[in-house]
Amino acid sequence: MSFVEVVLIAVGLAMDAFAVSVGKGLAMRRLYLRQAAAIAVAFGAFQGGMPLLGWAVGTRFADLITSVDHWIAFGLLSVIGGRMLYEALWGDPDGPDTPQDAPLGVRELLVLAVATSIDALAAGVGFAFLDLDIVQVVTAIALITGTLSFVGVLVGHRFGARSERPAEALGGLILIGIGTKILLEHVGLLPW
Repeated sequence: MSFVEVVLIAVGLAMDAFAVSVGKGLAMRRLYLRQAAAIAVAFGAFQGGMPLLGWAVGTRFADLITSVDHWIAFGLLSVIGGRMLYEALWGDPDGPDTPQDAPLGVRELLVLAVATSIDALAAGVGFAFLDLDIVQVVTAIALITGTLSFVGVLVGHRFGARSERPAEALGGLILIGIGTKILLEHVGLLPW
């Protein structure tokens, strides 16, 4: 897997966290940089840790399903990306994932960090079947998610809700595209 693909996967997985960060920024009447940093660290840590956990589980069972690994990676990334795309296009903008108040306690922060990283856990299972450096991948995911989450709070505070849904839709499309590329490479339809 190339560095560009790793970055694209990291960006795609980070879009849920970015969207929630935008929402938290929207709820801030005054910009709290400490709170933005806490969001960035928590989201980055969970988004990087969950695929590592998924990869560890997936590698235990890799020998059993190597012949269909590309289908698993394609399926997981497509389902995750499809869900993100669906939520961006047709989800309830005032649903339970939309943060409503600016104060962010440790408990809420952890719940949001876990909720936004569940898709990364599933992607990590798919990583077990790919030729990649898992440390490089989870580091990229953690750093990119942390950075985008911090920026998301700033964007939300500054510009309002315009960025939340397009970011989630873009993330979904990126994950579907990477999953499709993996499948096409493994069935021999792409030469590289």
